Amino acid sequence: MTRFAGAVRPSLARAAEAVRPRLERTATAAKPRLARLARAVSPQAARTRKPKTWQYTAGAATAGLALAAGVVTAAGPWDSTGQRTAERDRAAAQERTGGADHGRNADTSDTSDTAAHAPLPAPSAASVLTGLGGGTSSVKAAPNGKALAGVLGPLLDAPELGTRSAAVVDVATGKRLYGEGASEPLIPASTTKIVTAAAALTALGPDHRLTTRTALEPDTKELVLVGGGDPTLTARKDAGGWASLRELAADTAEALKKHDLREVTLSYDTTLYTGSDLHPIGVNGNLARVTALMADEARTDDSMSGPVRRVPDPAKDAAAKFASFLADHGIKTTSPGPSKATNRAESLAEVSSPPLSALVERMLTNSDNDIAEALARQTAVASGERADFDGADQAIRARLKKLGLPVDGAVFKDGSGLNRDDRLTAGLLAALLAKASDPAHPELRPTLTGLPVAGFTGTLTSRYTDGAAGIVRAKTGTLTGVNTLAGTVVDQDGRLLSFAFLATNTTDPGAAQSALDRTATALASCGCG
Repeated sequence: MTRFAGAVRPSLARAAEAVRPRLERTATAAKPRLARLARAVSPQAARTRKPKTWQYTAGAATAGLALAAGVVTAAGPWDSTGQRTAERDRAAAQERTGGADHGRNADTSDTSDTAAHAPLPAPSAASVLTGLGGGTSSVKAAPNGKALAGVLGPLLDAPELGTRSAAVVDVATGKRLYGEGASEPLIPASTTKIVTAAAALTALGPDHRLTTRTALEPDTKELVLVGGGDPTLTARKDAGGWASLRELAADTAEALKKHDLREVTLSYDTTLYTGSDLHPIGVNGNLARVTALMADEARTDDSMSGPVRRVPDPAKDAAAKFASFLADHGIKTTSPGPSKATNRAESLAEVSSPPLSALVERMLTNSDNDIAEALARQTAVASGERADFDGADQAIRARLKKLGLPVDGAVFKDGSGLNRDDRLTAGLLAALLAKASDPAHPELRPTLTGLPVAGFTGTLTSRYTDGAAGIVRAKTGTLTGVNTLAGTVVDQDGRLLSFAFLATNTTDPGAAQSALDRTATALASCGCG
C-alpha cells in the first residue's frame, strides 16, 4: 500500500486541483445544508480544506477530498447502484490496469510523474454491495471466518487492549463473520452515540426538526420562551443554518408590536424534559446540564465542539440573551424566570433546527455529548416515556428491539456514553451498523454518513495517517481505562463490513487507541475471502 501511495501521489495532487472547481460548484449547489454542516465541524473542516501530502496518497484520496468538500453530505455516500462512492473509487484504484486515462498524458515527461512510476489508469470498479441490490458484480465472497480470526486475533490479543471483545459483520448479508466475546457487555464509551442515533432516527424520522417558540398568555401578557430541546439553537450573529435565537426575537418583537405591546413579563419553559438535568458525572466541561432550552450548548466561548466550561443555568442564560435581542427591537422585558406556557397561550413565533439527520451527523462526527443527551430525551418523548435518563433507557431499548437487534446485556444509562454504567456488546454495535446499511431502513442512513472518516473528519482527523485514511469510517470512544471503535470498512476484496472493537481495563490510552487502529487497518487490508 505504501509503494502504491508513493506512486500515485503526484497524479492525485494534480487530480485534486483539476476537480476543485467541480467540487466547489457542487458544494455551492448543496447549500444551505452544507453551510450548516460546515459550521458543525468547523475545526475539522478547516484542517481538511488543504489536505496534507499523505492525505493525497491514501487509497481513498478521491473520496477524502469529496468528503472534505462536503459533497457526501449533500448527496450521501451512495450512488445509484447502492454502492458507497468512496469504496468504488478505492476498488478501482487498486487494480491499476485498464479503463480511461484520467488526465495523465503518457507521452510527456514530468519529473513529478514519470511514465515509469505513474500508475496505469484505473478501471471501472464493480459494485461492492451486490447483496444490497448493486447488480452484477465481480466482488468476491465474504471473508472466511477462520482467515479473519487469523488476521484479527493476534492484534486483539495485544496486552494494551486489556479485556476486549470484537465482532465483524458482512453488511450485504447481515451475517456475523467474526466474533470474539461479541456477546459480552462492556463499557462502550462514545460508541453509545451510534445506538442513540439509531433510536432517535427510528422514533422521530430523519426529517424531524426541534422547534423553539414563543407564546403569549392572553390575560397576563406574559411572554414565554418555550424550549423544544434543541441544543444547536444559536445566539451567534451568523447562525450558519442552525436555529437562530436572534431571528426568533425579531419575529417575536414584530408579533408583539401587532398586539400593541412594547413591554412584557418574560418567562422560560423547560418542562419538555423531566427529572434531574445534571448528568451522573456531575458538572463537567464535556456537556452542559440536560435541559430543553439552551443556546450554543451553554458554551462560554465561541467553540462548537470539545470540552469547555459551561454556564451554570443554560435555560436562564438563553432567556437572558433572548431578552437582550428583544430590547434591540424595542421590546422591554422583566428579568426572565421559569414558568410553563398554558394551553391558552397564543404562539407568536418559532424557529426550527435542521433535520434530525443533520443533528445526528454533527453528533457522530464531533462526538457531541449535548446533542446525544438531547436525542435520547427526544426518543423518550416520542416513545411516551418520561423524558429523563431512565425514560430514555427504556425508549432506546424498545427501539432497538423493534429493529430486531440483540439487546441482551445492554444498559443505556445515558445517550452520550459518558456514564461508566453503560453496557453494550460488540455484536450489537456491528449488527446495528449493518442494519443501517440495509435499504429496508433508509431512515437509519445518517448513522453511517455521520461516522468520522479516517484521516479527514471529526475524531479521526489525525488518525490513520499511514494506510487506511478515507477507508475506515468509525465512531471512537474513550474513557479512563476504556477504548472503543465501531464503524464500517471495505476489505481488499471489495466487501463492505461493519465492525466493533471494545476494550476495557486499558492502562495506556494512546497505545490502546493505536492497537485498535491497527486492527481496523488490518481488516481493510484483508483479502480473506
